[in-house]
Amino acid sequence: MSDRQILQAMSGLMAGMFVSILAGTVVANALPRIIADLGASQSSYTWVVTAELLAMTATVPLWGKLADLYNQKLLLQISLGLFVVGSLLAGFSHDVSLLIFSRVAQGIGAGGLTALAQVVMAAVIPPRRLGKYAGMFGAVFAVGTVAGPLIGGVLVDTSWLGWRWCFFIGVPFALLAIVLLQRTLKLPTVRREAKIDYLGAFLIVAGVSALLIWVSLAGNSFDWASWQTAALTGGGLVLLVAAVFVESRVPEPIIPLGIFRNRTVTLTTVASLFVGLAMFGGTVFLSQYFQISLGKSPTVAGLMSLPMIMGLLVSSTVAGQLISRTGRWKAYLVAGGVLMTAGLGLLSTIGADTHFGLLSLYMAVMGVGVGMLMQNLVLAAQNDVAATELGAATSVLSFFRSLGGTIGTSVLGAILASRVATEMSKGLQEAGIPAGGGAAGHGAVPDMTTLPAPIREIVEHAYGTATGELFLVATPFAFLAVFAVLFVKEKPLKTTSGMERLAEESGAAGHAEDDAAAPLSAGTPTAPAEKA
Repeated sequence: MSDRQILQAMSGLMAGMFVSILAGTVVANALPRIIADLGASQSSYTWVVTAELLAMTATVPLWGKLADLYNQKLLLQISLGLFVVGSLLAGFSHDVSLLIFSRVAQGIGAGGLTALAQVVMAAVIPPRRLGKYAGMFGAVFAVGTVAGPLIGGVLVDTSWLGWRWCFFIGVPFALLAIVLLQRTLKLPTVRREAKIDYLGAFLIVAGVSALLIWVSLAGNSFDWASWQTAALTGGGLVLLVAAVFVESRVPEPIIPLGIFRNRTVTLTTVASLFVGLAMFGGTVFLSQYFQISLGKSPTVAGLMSLPMIMGLLVSSTVAGQLISRTGRWKAYLVAGGVLMTAGLGLLSTIGADTHFGLLSLYMAVMGVGVGMLMQNLVLAAQNDVAATELGAATSVLSFFRSLGGTIGTSVLGAILASRVATEMSKGLQEAGIPAGGGAAGHGAVPDMTTLPAPIREIVEHAYGTATGELFLVATPFAFLAVFAVLFVKEKPLKTTSGMERLAEESGAAGHAEDDAAAPLSAGTPTAPAEKA
């Protein structure tokens, strides 16, 4: 395919990815206002983010397996349809329970987009040329991440629109993506007899969900050392052990365990887990920090994230172009991991009085690192697996990155809530103000516009200190990602697309069968068959 044909085929895919990114980023700056309007708690704030991540994480392997068996374009359109349903439900939510449920529907759709977009890219673009287009998708990621908070901030600050339009605004983009995919993306449908491992899918989803619900609720709804913890962790581990047993014996497993014999897949999977934990877990609360600790409006909070996004945009685009030109990719993985770790370490020093110039530098360093690392981990894995395993390998990496993000968001959210409560109690006591004296009580996210000045200063300091500590906790996990990519062996990038490789592998298998049958057709004498 020519560059023009590839760009035409990718247009609907990029629109779909933009919608998926917008779903998370447009809500980021609106969440403090949404939670305050619905009268929800800090735990609910975390759940609104976690619910989508949990649903996306749990369903990514299933989407990836379906991509190896059925029409990938239709699966993409189905996932976009689910996203539309979830967005409409979220926009009409009048309590936090319905909002969280709608985020689950959005997460299932986003899981399809996350897994399938990269599978389709690998199917039509050779790995040697993929870096350039991966850079373009990085640019779409950056634009969606920049536009989302800005659009969300403007919508929240516009009285005649409000935060509900943060969910409605993605619907037309999703519908446009469905139409574009229908008109521009042409993929052959390879029909083969296959069985979906429904038992394995259920065990994986149930086991992962049990563990994620535990890390989300422990420390808030119940103690870390409690019977609920024992039930959720024990049940989750039993379900996952059963899933491994099932997956090792069925002919069409959701996650083929054999791909973990591939060193590149194993190491990039480990790195993706830590990248998700460090990146998502560390940055999801930045908007809350901007608005509560620094006292900025949602619109200004969106603008303040620009340094990180611009760093990601530039590094992903430039690194993608250089990888396509030279065929070398490992140096960018290592450099990206080092810069991400450094950025998180620098962000661990922030507080309520940090100068925006320093904050911008720290965010830019982290953004550059993430841009060089995240997409190229997928490229390295896709380059080193058979074409028949592209969907499984891609979904495994997406699954573990999302799993890391969900765990990071849940655990760090619990740490933030606990640390904020401790700092506020300490500040109120030092100021001689009775506990709950106008501040956010019972773990609720405070509405800063209603707080008196002395209490507002205490809340700002508490959120500033707690957010800095979150980045400190996330930094070691980023370092572990660097450690993993150091051991990835750099292999030359293939020059054939996934569809071409699939045809070659199918042809080679057919020739092997013909060769095996050739002695018989030539009349060569054969030994009598043994009886079973």
